[in-house]
Amino acid sequence: MLDFEGRLSTKLPNVGTSIFAVMSKMANEHHAINLSQGFPDFPVSAELIELIHHYMKQGYNQYAPMPGVQALRAQIVKKVKDTYGAEYNADSEITVTAGATQAIYTAISAIISEEDEAIIFEPAYDSYAPSIRLNGGTVKYARLRLPDYSIDWVELPRLITHRTKLIIINTPHNPTGSVLKSSDILQLEALTKNTDIIVISDEVYEHLIFDNLQHESVCKYPELARRSFVIASFGKTFHATGWKMGYILAPEKLMNEFRKVHQFNVFTVNTPIQYAIADFISKKKNYNKLHSFYEQKRDYFADKIRTSRFRIVPCFGTYFQLLDYRDISDKPEMEFAEELIKEFGIASIPVSSFYHDGMESKRLRFCFAKQKETLNKAAEILCKI
Repeated sequence: MLDFEGRLSTKLPNVGTSIFAVMSKMANEHHAINLSQGFPDFPVSAELIELIHHYMKQGYNQYAPMPGVQALRAQIVKKVKDTYGAEYNADSEITVTAGATQAIYTAISAIISEEDEAIIFEPAYDSYAPSIRLNGGTVKYARLRLPDYSIDWVELPRLITHRTKLIIINTPHNPTGSVLKSSDILQLEALTKNTDIIVISDEVYEHLIFDNLQHESVCKYPELARRSFVIASFGKTFHATGWKMGYILAPEKLMNEFRKVHQFNVFTVNTPIQYAIADFISKKKNYNKLHSFYEQKRDYFADKIRTSRFRIVPCFGTYFQLLDYRDISDKPEMEFAEELIKEFGIASIPVSSFYHDGMESKRLRFCFAKQKETLNKAAEILCKI
């Protein structure tokens, strides 16, 4: 085999393969039930598939406009207005993206420069910190408070300096299933007022929120929305994570900077799927009942493992359930997660992997976006451990 013989420096010296890929690979090798990586194992809407097929056959197979097709951006405007009462301009304040992770990376690239500081809340989705560092920024970590993973509003202001450029929030929260309240958003609004701080609000699970709670989108808070990127995911909403389809909302001044980067790292995204989704989201029923669907799955899974020795950590959103195993083992999270795969045939994600310092809480994350058959098999295993 050929190998590079020159000098090579790395921009991410402490970063290896994503924990999601690691655990899924191990699950495949050991033929384990994979509740680690967050993807559904049930079908995408047949109506939506047919719409894509329709637009492919109609010849919509070439490049879409850089910000996304006009029909989809117009429907996003309507959806956001209907859902949150917020108004965005389809031409200047919405861009369709190749999934939410691309939107996050592009937004960070557009605003973070050398020596800028960005605050993220841990446990945190694993793309935030590397994206900041790749763009020369410094990551500052705000730790969510146990046991409910709430923001410490006394500690957070102490992390802010004259170099703070960005705060990233995520609600509903991956991996914990916690959600931000109106009081949290108002405190963030007050904290950033009269500053140059920009907010990225990762809201990819906006329609997966339970127990009659309301999703507090940054869109609903005009003062905060003026300094914010809001990120959404069609992949999460329509059980189609492999399509990598999302979008981002922002005021024109911020969106101009976003598009400068977007045009060079993606330019545009899948054309027939954009047209199909535009038609699909014109019907509210295709997205505004999703919370009930997933709440039933959460409750079904929780009921099936009620007799296990795992402690169920309250989940108010997303499609992830944290389970506390302190009554079962003293092993570190990664070690115990590997044991579950190799010895019991079930895969999860250690919550410690969402902390930069590997903080241990004896908790694992399980995805319940699965068919009943899968959940039944998983629950049977968990109840025997």
